[in-house]
Amino acid sequence: MSDSPYIFDINGAAQFEQLVIESSFNKPVLVDFWAEWCAPCKALMPVLAQITEGYAGELLLAKVNCDIEQDIVARFGIRSLPTVVLFKNGQPVDGFQGAQPESAIRAMLQPHVAEPAAPQANLLEVAQSAFADGRIGEAEAALKELLTENNENAAALILYARCLAERGELGEAEQVLGAVKGDEHKQALAGARAQITFLRQAADLPDAATLKSRMAQNGEDDEAAYQLSIQQLARQQYEPALDGLLKLFMRNRNYADGLPHKTLLQVFDLLGNDNPLVTTYRRRVYQALY
Repeated sequence: MSDSPYIFDINGAAQFEQLVIESSFNKPVLVDFWAEWCAPCKALMPVLAQITEGYAGELLLAKVNCDIEQDIVARFGIRSLPTVVLFKNGQPVDGFQGAQPESAIRAMLQPHVAEPAAPQANLLEVAQSAFADGRIGEAEAALKELLTENNENAAALILYARCLAERGELGEAEQVLGAVKGDEHKQALAGARAQITFLRQAADLPDAATLKSRMAQNGEDDEAAYQLSIQQLARQQYEPALDGLLKLFMRNRNYADGLPHKTLLQVFDLLGNDNPLVTTYRRRVYQALY
């Protein structure tokens, strides 16, 4: 007996009437006529089971052991095995004999069986992809839908806060982060807070063009180098920001009580350990330290 609610054995003519004939008025029922001694039958069974499971309740599979259910075999004139018959509205409407490839079976079913509903997209994955591509509005829409269903989803709250921060809603972003519970997303939370910090800092700094001009005049202007990195971070220009911070750290690691190193660590939190930039620059920081 199968553990699936969509697949079952038939025991007797009365059960055939109930589970196949009557059920077929609601959903198509595929009937697999088989026997223990039939090797092609056993090869076909897992294919039929997989197809049935894929329809997620839009198709049922009834298994009839022909060595036992002789009356049912005689009723439908089954002469060779395996034989598979599709019942719909109380009548056989299609079928085949002999083992068939999955593609042929699906083609036979296609006119008779409704396609299963597509699984609902993972809204968090949709939002993450949109955010990574800079489609902030699309990410927000997916996150709002997700948070309507579960307003304590920590990963969604953190990403929503980052969306708000990108739109300049820093205060609201901080409020959202305040609602995050637990330590499971500690690094992502730290990264979101770092993003807000960089955006706040950048708002009070000279613009990037002015800072680049200062550095062109004085390549060792540590303040200009640091502030330019902050401006770049606020605009998600992560690689030049990391490069500038690392150079400043190597040139003057004690600048502002080690601020370049601290900021590098904040950026690593912001980007996450899986980001290739983090892998590269974490190694370079380690080499610079030791």
